[in-house]
Amino acid sequence: MIIVTSLRDSHAQLAAHRATRAISILSPDTPHPDFPVLQQGQHLRLTFHDVIADGGGLQGPQMRDAERLVQFISGWDQQAPLLIHCWAGISRSTAAAFAAMCLLREKEDEADLANELRDASPSATPNRLIVSQVDDILGRKGRMVKAIAAIGRGADAFEGTPFIVRTRS
Repeated sequence: MIIVTSLRDSHAQLAAHRATRAISILSPDTPHPDFPVLQQGQHLRLTFHDVIADGGGLQGPQMRDAERLVQFISGWDQQAPLLIHCWAGISRSTAAAFAAMCLLREKEDEADLANELRDASPSATPNRLIVSQVDDILGRKGRMVKAIAAIGRGADAFEGTPFIVRTRS
């Protein structure tokens, strides 16, 4: 299972669910947390702003970030939970969770997975650029992007409520 949360709740959620891997996605001006319970190589730190295009001094996710994300998820044995967080637990982390769902449940329909994400988190608003990049990597031919567009923007929230998604059918 995957736990999706905000930075503020990341330590508590990691401990509560005994996650053994974590993905932190934060802006360049926000320090990544240290999770001392995780072994070397079990914490992926991605650093970019929550935007869908570079500009105004902000740098969005690059293809290399999406590749690192897919590689890290692919190397997860799913024996213990994975924690994914960003600043608010709404956009970058939900995009990474959706990417994981599509990667690990490859035979399932993207629209069904996006709807499952929406059911788990009314505020989820996956970053479209991350979704598009992972869609390209996984060869989903735009279906991931279309599925996220179909669920639309999530409910307004300053911070998302922690939630869980499945990685197995």
